[in-house]
Amino acid sequence: MPIPVEERDAKLKGPLAGVRVIELGQLLAGPFTTSRLADFGAEVIKVETPKTGDPMREWGHHRFEDKCLWWPILARNKKSVTANLREAEGQDLVRKLVQSADVLVENFRPGTLEKWGLGPEDLHKINPGLVIARVSGFGQTGPYSDRPGFASVGEAMGGLRHINGFPDQPPPRTGISLGDMLTGMFAAQGVLMAIYWRDALGGGKGQVVDASILESCFSFMEGSLPEYDKLGVVRQPSGTGLANVSPSNIFPTKDDKWLIIAANIDPMFRRLCEAMGQPELADDARFVDHKARGHHAAELDGLIADWTKTLDVQELDALLDKHGVVTGPIYTIADIAEDPHFKDRNMVQRVEDETFGDMAVPGFAPRLTHSESEIAWLGPNEVGNHNAEIYGGLLGLSEDELRRLEDDGII
Repeated sequence: MPIPVEERDAKLKGPLAGVRVIELGQLLAGPFTTSRLADFGAEVIKVETPKTGDPMREWGHHRFEDKCLWWPILARNKKSVTANLREAEGQDLVRKLVQSADVLVENFRPGTLEKWGLGPEDLHKINPGLVIARVSGFGQTGPYSDRPGFASVGEAMGGLRHINGFPDQPPPRTGISLGDMLTGMFAAQGVLMAIYWRDALGGGKGQVVDASILESCFSFMEGSLPEYDKLGVVRQPSGTGLANVSPSNIFPTKDDKWLIIAANIDPMFRRLCEAMGQPELADDARFVDHKARGHHAAELDGLIADWTKTLDVQELDALLDKHGVVTGPIYTIADIAEDPHFKDRNMVQRVEDETFGDMAVPGFAPRLTHSESEIAWLGPNEVGNHNAEIYGGLLGLSEDELRRLEDDGII
């Protein structure tokens, strides 16, 4: 059940205020799950390895005063405690934490929690209402469940890598850990569904949310499976556009930038032709409808590119938008940081931090009209920042007990 109002941390704001989450995750997929919850007011207690903490604290090559710049975002609004989960006393701390928790999130290799006596059967004896989100490469069951799995493998075996890139070239990756973050979003959705079933639909008890990177990536494969099943079609990579869909591609500009134009429905294509000053193209037999344009995509894209190369990207964007054509320049992070739309919607927020000073960080997505979120603090700078608050305040351990646990390497 939610934390009573009088016991909630007043700094944590949002629609999930009062929900207590224990995070036993590290690296990205599990912590990204809880970051979705922490952003919206949940009290996330992150359990880290004593001294070293989550490896994400040191992730990334670009550093400010030798500090990782990803960690402050990934761990914002979270509270850090430490526990050596390989020791019985560390495991006991987790058992005490889950007594008053709504959710536990973990992303260890399947079977690890059971080995520590912290599996769902054990934890549900302590707290029958606990929702346990288990994030892994291949899921908790099945012939691959014992295999370790990272986002790259889930993207590969889930189909995303094969359809990415250009035909007859090695399949590239995106420049982010896409599979981890997709899985984190699915896991967070599963947590919210399980809470709703428990509290609103009368289920009355917790359950396990089994989220795998493999299945999360596969779920983004659109109609690929029925296409293969009924027609034997294996969808292939299509480069910068989509096969048999035109115009829907990137186009070069006079100032050596790139612009997306997606005008593949008939009325919008006609508006594009008017913007180009070539309205007759809309009635050309090669381009008269969606199917015809798909057959002549390369030819049409070439004609559009010849036109876009005559104008700068900002001119093109304004002209096409004036004509009601779906368009947009391809932004770098520098473009995003200065864009007035991002700023107006508070997606580029400035936060004062004791380590980083004044720093730009991403805002919250999605936005809710009646329960806005706030950044209470950025990722805790020190491992175990909140040991005294959580172990001393929530669990009632004395200062002497905390010192002994620290001396024994438990926290």
